[in-house]
This record gives sequence, C-alpha cells and structure tokens, in this order.
Amino acid sequence: MELRRNIYQKLLEWKKEDSGQVLEVKGARQVGKTYILKKFGRENFRKMVYISMAERSGEDFLRCLSEASEWNPGEPRPRQPVRKALEMFDSEFTDDKETIVIIDEIQESSTVYNQIRTLAREFQCYVIVTGSYLGRLIEREFFLPAGDTEHIIMEPLTFDEFLDVFGERELYETIDLYGKNPAGDYEKLKEYYEIYQKIGGYPAVVVCYAQYKDVSRCYAKIEKLMSIFADESKRYFEDIIDKNLFEKLFNAIALLMIQEKQGVRDLTSELSKIAYQEESGRMTKKMINHAISWLQESHIIGYASKAVDCDYMQIKENSRYYFLDMGVSHYFLRGTGAPYDVIKGLLAENFVYLSLHRKLENTREIAGIVPWFASYEKINGELDFYVRSLLDYKNYGIEVKSTDAVAKTGKKLLEDGKLDYLYLLKGETKGGIADEKIFTIPLCLADRVTYRRTHGLD
Repeated sequence: MELRRNIYQKLLEWKKEDSGQVLEVKGARQVGKTYILKKFGRENFRKMVYISMAERSGEDFLRCLSEASEWNPGEPRPRQPVRKALEMFDSEFTDDKETIVIIDEIQESSTVYNQIRTLAREFQCYVIVTGSYLGRLIEREFFLPAGDTEHIIMEPLTFDEFLDVFGERELYETIDLYGKNPAGDYEKLKEYYEIYQKIGGYPAVVVCYAQYKDVSRCYAKIEKLMSIFADESKRYFEDIIDKNLFEKLFNAIALLMIQEKQGVRDLTSELSKIAYQEESGRMTKKMINHAISWLQESHIIGYASKAVDCDYMQIKENSRYYFLDMGVSHYFLRGTGAPYDVIKGLLAENFVYLSLHRKLENTREIAGIVPWFASYEKINGELDFYVRSLLDYKNYGIEVKSTDAVAKTGKKLLEDGKLDYLYLLKGETKGGIADEKIFTIPLCLADRVTYRRTHGLD
C-alpha cells in the first residue's frame, strides 16, 4: 500500500527553490522518511545516490572517504576528498542538478555529518540528510553547520493523510466548518477520528488497520515500535543504570498528563517522583533531563508553555508534555488504567496540540515557539489553548471538548476582553457561529482552522 504524504510537496518546493543548502529531514523513527525520500529521488532526478550510515553502504562510503582523504606529511593535501569519495562509491555519480545524494541515519557518523558544509558549498547536486536520532548531534564531535542547512520535519500521518488511505480526504478538505454539509458527512469524519485517536499515524500501524480493521493488532504494533525505540536509544546513553528508563518515563508522562491541569514549575522533578517514587540515588535530575531532551529531539514528545492571563508577554516555558503521535498517546494513557472519558478528553487536547504544533513548524500564522495554554487567575481557571495570531494580531482562545461540554473559562476570558475570539472544538457537533465571536467547530477539523478574522480557509 502506497501512502500519500504531505511532505512530498515540500520536497518538490525545496527542489524548485534550489537554495544550495543541504536539506535535513527530521522525524521520529519509522515515520516513513527513507521511503518517501527514495520515492522523491527516483521520480525527480536522473541519478540518485543513497547511502545509509546504519547499513553496509555507510561502511563502504566511510572507506571511500578515508581512502580519498589519505595524506602523508610533505605531500600535497588531497583536493575535494568528498567528491572523490562519492565518485569511488558510485562510478556513475555526476555533480549536476540531475543528481541527488541522500545520506540516511547520518547521526551514526560524525565524520560524514561534519562534511555537510562541504556538500552545501562545493557541490551542484542536491543533498538530503536524515536520521531518526538526530538528538545525538548535541555531542561534541558533531559540528553544527549553521547557515548551510534547512530542515523539514516529517511526522506520523496527519488526520488528512490518514483519511486519504480510506478515500475520504476530499470530504475532509471541502466540508464546511460550521455545519452546512449533511449530518452524515460530519458523522463519517467523526467515526474515522475515533479510530485515528486510538491508533495514530505511524505508517506500519495505519497499514495494519487498513488491512485487518483490528485495533488490537495496532496496539501490538505500537508496543513494538516503542520497545524498539527504547532499546535503540539506550545505546546512545553511557549513564543509564536503569534499563527500563524510557518505559518508565513514557508511563510517567501519561500519568502527569492525567494529574496536572494547571502546569507545574519543574516537570523534571515531577516526572522523577512518578517514575521512581522518590527512590533516592537511582537517577539524578541531570540524567532525567538528558532522557527527556532525547525524547524531544527524537520527536516522541513535545511540550506546551503557559500564558498567564492570556498574556503573550507572560509565558512560562516547559509547562506541559504531549506525545507527538495520537496512537502512542492513547497507548500509554490507556496503560494508566484511567477511565475512558478522562483518556478521551486528554486525547482531544493532544490532537489539537499537534495541530498547533504543525502550524508553528510550517507557517508563520501564530506566535511562539511551542503551543500555549493559558491560566486565568481571576477565576482560577484554565484555557485549553491560547493563540496570538500573526495574521490579524488578535487573541484566540481554544476550548477542546470531546463531548458537548460548556467552556466556562473561555467564555469568561472573552467577556472580560482577554480574548477577541473563541473557538470551541467539540467532538459532538456539526459546528456553528454565535455572535461573530464564538465559533463551534468539529474537533476532527482542527487542522482546517485558521487564525484570522475571516475564519475561513486560506
């Protein structure tokens, strides 16, 4: 089964722009980076050179690079050893615009990663580098090539990509946000959302569901993916003394999502308490911080910051965690034993978080570096998400409800002038508009929302 991915269009735009920079494609393990890059290379270039630093081809290229770089004191230094290495690796390599070089799992070799500047400045061909654990690049032997790269993040399948598998993408893209379509159209998308929130968007999991229509099989796939991630991650840590560190942190993050609703001052300390029940001496705060940073750099988790009283000038960073895949979120939340209505509400928030996260990564539509939620000290309330638009410089509140619940905090913030508009993203609705200030939208259409006064599509 071939999955159509939104990133393909971005790759075409990068090729057309021809900036001369190396493209760094980031993303979690098993989101389909290798597949889509090979497809892009085959379909858009006369010649593709593919090297995986985690496979035999990587060993072969390192051998070529070593031989091309050989030098003895007193002799002239070798000229353009990287070019010579590519010519040795592939006799048909030519440095022109009809050629693309793809270096996969580049985090496995600092020697090759440190050639990015050369690849950007001395070559005419297109170059893409990628890897699942690029967080390793914070180690001292990796020299970050500032100014010579641009990046794209590839994530698990988004909801519209998921719908494409089942032939419903056109309905998603054209359905009215505020209820003008037949009720059956909204119900159909809602049914697919109910599946998506449980299994998420990892390609192997989606293909499994498409083939068997069995959610329990998908849970097994997710469990295997997370187990492989944990095992592979451990080899990058010299200071791990608890072999189950990542499994414990996953469970602790899920518990923390359930326990806290106002944001906490020190997420690391809270996670340590949950994961280790305050057993002294087993893990240092530094080690926990290292592991959490790794999970973020590996695109497994993300965080949200808190805006006090919906004030974009009062932002408290790192105040809440979310998983970066709905299936992973559901898997670990379900494992806590929490009631399903609690889990369903948290999944709804996670879904909207991912939508805002994408807008921050891909557009200049909203302010901040991560999504924000907000507190309202006056009534000791909380707003699920707060958006400061860079399109009309208005303040938008978002209340997320998996059912048809009332949004008291959001409405009070609107009444008190802290917000200009309020979006109610609900699981049980067809959508509607009230007083040109409050907009009710089906939860599954979160990615269709834009933050400007027209309240429509781009």
